[in-house]
Amino acid sequence: MSKPPPAANLEWTVLKVLQWAAPYLKEHGIDSPRATAEILLAHALHTERVQLYVHHDQPLEQTELAAFKELLRRRLRREPVAYIVGWKGFWTLELTVTPEVLIPRPETELLVDLVLERMPGTMPCNVLDLGTGSGSIAITLALERPRSTVYGVDASPDALRVARANAKNLAAANVHLVEGTWYAPVAGMTFDLIVSNPPYVKTSEVEFMEPEVKSWEPTGALVSGTDGMDTTRRMIDGAAAHLDADGWLLIEVGTQAADVRSHFEAGGWRDVTTLKDLASHDRVVAARPPVAEGRG
Repeated sequence: MSKPPPAANLEWTVLKVLQWAAPYLKEHGIDSPRATAEILLAHALHTERVQLYVHHDQPLEQTELAAFKELLRRRLRREPVAYIVGWKGFWTLELTVTPEVLIPRPETELLVDLVLERMPGTMPCNVLDLGTGSGSIAITLALERPRSTVYGVDASPDALRVARANAKNLAAANVHLVEGTWYAPVAGMTFDLIVSNPPYVKTSEVEFMEPEVKSWEPTGALVSGTDGMDTTRRMIDGAAAHLDADGWLLIEVGTQAADVRSHFEAGGWRDVTTLKDLASHDRVVAARPPVAEGRG
């Protein structure tokens, strides 16, 4: 098995370090070992990943090598790369992330894309993002549709601190981030669209999750009862009073798309639609509110 490189006696260039680190990570069961090594080394050197190839023959100083080895140790403890480096790419953005927020997933970009399809760029829309976390959905929508107003709600003040930092860093002036549970912070308001990537993991599924998820990411942003539907049911049941008659509610789902569809249909929601991600998994359920519901 590979051993960490010595701190002295050998000249460790960027290329040599990467050639050692990638197999080392792979031997320890780390996914995407080459990409992981590159991201961590770029972070240790305070540079961009592409610069590793531009300066592949640059030798590392002992302090830089030591910093990189510490990042590797953290990854071997299965700490997610995004938490180690403090950011995650999402859509076209670079978002700050901390252990107080769920790490944005590529699958959620489908949800954003579907919402944008329902937000014509020629007219302003009012949008509500429930459980905004890092602000990934709300901020992306706001930047893509600058004439619109987007509200992001989260019950966690720690998560909102991260979201507010992201909104400020990305100059998303049309985002309003508010603390509270469900629809309480937007009482009396109606929206053209409501969107959410809610907790949807079943309690029985927790033991099978990857260590990076189970041990590091916030449980409250992941797990939602025995059937994974506790959060989603509450969200659907309260949504109609906050949606315009022709509005949409779009929800990301895991394995319970059929249950979400059934709950929509039982409540009289219209145009219930399931959309698949690139892996052909049911990923988003969208619906329009019942005709009989009042509109505030």
